[in-house]
Amino acid sequence: MKTRALGSQGLQVSAEGLGCMGMSEFYGATDEAEAIATIHEALDLGVTLLDTSDVYGPFTNERLVGRAIAERRDEVVLATKFGNVRREDGSWVGRDGRPEYVHAACDASLERLGVDHIDIYYQHRVDKNVPIEETVGAMAELVAAGKVRFLGLSEASPETIRRAHAVHPISALQTEYSLWSRDPEERLLPAVRELGIGFVPYSPLGRGFLTGRYSNVGDVGGEGDFRSNHPRFTHENFAHNHRIVERIEALAAELGVTPGQLALAWVLHQGDDIVPIPGTKRRTYLRENVAAEELELSAEDLERLDEAAPRGFTAGDRYADMSSIDA
Repeated sequence: MKTRALGSQGLQVSAEGLGCMGMSEFYGATDEAEAIATIHEALDLGVTLLDTSDVYGPFTNERLVGRAIAERRDEVVLATKFGNVRREDGSWVGRDGRPEYVHAACDASLERLGVDHIDIYYQHRVDKNVPIEETVGAMAELVAAGKVRFLGLSEASPETIRRAHAVHPISALQTEYSLWSRDPEERLLPAVRELGIGFVPYSPLGRGFLTGRYSNVGDVGGEGDFRSNHPRFTHENFAHNHRIVERIEALAAELGVTPGQLALAWVLHQGDDIVPIPGTKRRTYLRENVAAEELELSAEDLERLDEAAPRGFTAGDRYADMSSIDA
């Protein structure tokens, strides 16, 4: 797989990463053996960027990723996050960006992952009760201590990003971006490009919706799958949003690829500073996603996709509660 630069500090990663969240939580039943096999195959296929967080599980996803990479640490650009606080029983506490918490969270993640450093350390969500300068100042101390190599933010506004970047270089911004979540094009992408910050889209397949696997509301969700209550999958929004999928399916059939591959290739074609992290917990979907990196789209293909899923078309919020987004 080709590599791309994230940020201006020398970080190089595979053109696609692997989101590991669903291997432990949020998307229904999990299978640890298959998850570890998926991580190993991703590394075999040239994927170097693995993305996790302390909040996934909670805590169990970091341990899983740590076990999976124990013998292959030098092949991995390891990204994890802090700032969303949960208890061991899974209950949510809130957000915490206090410097003392930053240090404690990093030490705990290093122990769970079984590594001596984290390659990209993200603030998962902005704590609006703590000045971003204090949080990033503590993150910079982790870099100075050798515990972290590069810094990132997730779901931060352009204003917050600028303030953070003035304290210590930010190498990556992570936020949702896909053919059904195009809001970053308006303010976020111009801001990070001006500052030389890489862009890491999560959910580039629209939480699986853009793959065409769901033809009606009844296909979505189930026990342990948060999409059961996701605004964009609800009855009133599903049919409207499915029009995007139908248009993607039609063009994908012409090109001889799957809808998911086409949707992912579209993200990859939005710039060489963009590194999507499609999540999967199965090797079959991993192979499909990796193959999208080789798909070349013409200007006409991109124009047709732009018309199929124009910015603002999607119905429903990205989360049931958008209050955690630093918009």
